Amino acid sequence: MPTARPDLVPDGTLERDDMEAMQREIADAAIFEDDFDFDPATLGDPLAAASSPDDPLTVVGVDQSFLTNEDGDQDRALSAAVAMRGGEVVERVHAVTPLEIPYIPGLLSFREGRPILAALEELSVEPDLILFDGSGRIHFRQAGIATHMGVVRDVPSIGVAKSLLCGTPTDDTEDLSEGTRVPIEANSRVDSPDGTLLGYAVQTRQYDSPNRYINPLYVSPGHRVGPETAADVALALASSYKLPEPVRLADSYADEAKRGLDE
Repeated sequence: MPTARPDLVPDGTLERDDMEAMQREIADAAIFEDDFDFDPATLGDPLAAASSPDDPLTVVGVDQSFLTNEDGDQDRALSAAVAMRGGEVVERVHAVTPLEIPYIPGLLSFREGRPILAALEELSVEPDLILFDGSGRIHFRQAGIATHMGVVRDVPSIGVAKSLLCGTPTDDTEDLSEGTRVPIEANSRVDSPDGTLLGYAVQTRQYDSPNRYINPLYVSPGHRVGPETAADVALALASSYKLPEPVRLADSYADEAKRGLDE
């Protein structure tokens, strides 16, 4: 995959102010609306979608696992990418790279971005769409890891996070029925006018029991995808599990590859 914006590749050696300045530049470069080379109407069933019968859509899920040194500290990331086409896995790749900085809320891409880019370099297929385990526009500076990676690669991308980093839901997000989506709007913690639609809390799966409930996912545009389409894709790709299938399989593969290194 070519790097469209090498000047925006995350650099963990930067000072925090410089990292945040880069994120603002990334947000300015990001496109938070549908802008694909394929037919948006095919996204009703993204795994099986095709811009033509002979050209099925390739959807890639990305997730990470971490390796520790002898002192028990995380010092390397194992980034996994799983490519799906027509509902089938067509490629699984991973890369192991050093971690440059610890986890800092809002600066995740400077810790995990280079490892992810290394894994994407291993792919032989060209993604039409990438889903990341992390935020997109739902971010203090509208530049979560899905936005950062999407802009660097100039590929349509979506952030799928398990917790809400910032922004305000317009309604209660507890015990939602399956298929429900609740808008997440910018608040004073976000570099955007209050009320800007950042993404959605999306209830992909829910228990039938009144005594248990599944929390929603927080889905937002990364790059070249609008918030409604991002939510549609997350719902369409969540088969029997909460996570969209490409991300779920990337998570599973990251653990599998890590076990292989530990053996």
